[in-house]
Amino acid sequence: MLTIKVPLKHIEEVREILMETEIISRNYKILTENNFGYIPINKEIVNVKLKGNIEKELKKNTKEKIHFEIVDKDLKEVKKKPRSLTEHLKGKLTEKEIEDLKTSFDIIGDTVILEIPEDLEDQKNVIGNAALAFTGRKSVFMKKSAVEGVTRTRKLELIAGEDSYETIHKEHGARLKLDVKKVYFSPRLATERKRLAKQVKDGEIILDMFAGIGPFPILIAKEHEVDIYATDINKEAIKYMKNNIEINKLKGKIRPILGDINKIAEEKFIKENIRFDRIIMNLPGTAKDFLELAMSLVNNKGIIHYYEFSDGYESAIKRIEKIAKKQNKSFKILNTRKVKSSSPKEWHIVVDVQIR
Repeated sequence: MLTIKVPLKHIEEVREILMETEIISRNYKILTENNFGYIPINKEIVNVKLKGNIEKELKKNTKEKIHFEIVDKDLKEVKKKPRSLTEHLKGKLTEKEIEDLKTSFDIIGDTVILEIPEDLEDQKNVIGNAALAFTGRKSVFMKKSAVEGVTRTRKLELIAGEDSYETIHKEHGARLKLDVKKVYFSPRLATERKRLAKQVKDGEIILDMFAGIGPFPILIAKEHEVDIYATDINKEAIKYMKNNIEINKLKGKIRPILGDINKIAEEKFIKENIRFDRIIMNLPGTAKDFLELAMSLVNNKGIIHYYEFSDGYESAIKRIEKIAKKQNKSFKILNTRKVKSSSPKEWHIVVDVQIR
């Protein structure tokens, strides 16, 4: 292997300079031996031109003259790891099969959840083991259904690794314990949760209408002295939310409440005249059915974070306008945002609206 031999004291300096050029070879490891370093270089470059190129580069980047030689040396090859699930599957699936496979997946703690087309299900274990090797997680599950029912859960099948559905997911310094089979959780909303948490001010009274295991409340209460009412109809979600309150150091208070938000509002919030400075409505499939309730529970100048599936913001804003008019209230759109893609022509969107 063709190398540049330099005194050991200059090896890092020379390596950094050569990294910016096409001279260095990234396929071999640098060798240090007897006070000298041997840096691998590309054989494609002619020696005469090479020496001049190196001298030119070193002169440009260092004041001290560095003596070097171009010598042959046996070096070890760098073992390249596959950098994607697609690379892991090369040679195991055909090019067509890899192309048909949705190679995006969710990592939740130590688990991986992926979607496999029906015509590739006979290769599910090959795909699962490749995902296990690529991610370094403990378990890989295949989606067997869409998110279903009021409890928002989906059927999963283990295709590689340990048969364990419970895990702890880490997000922006928070720890979130959950069972991926019993509750709904999307790691793809991490940026949205952080964005919303940054808007909150100390002293706010907040309602999360569809709180799940509590990711929005946990992230908010970690940073702010607030009072959050976090409701959900899924018994398992409330159980894990209570656990997550215990395992995180929180500045604010979170009150988990199990039940249907309509009944909870009627029996508690309306009866006790509890109103909110901020309401989170992250249930994009059916949040529109609860928008009128949310608008009746928000304080003057309070903010609603309203989510829905849509190809734009027009339908959401029209809905807000209609209900505001019905309740004799005015509103101001503070922000609109595409949270994530939900299908080729549809987005999970959010409208931040202030109600007066």
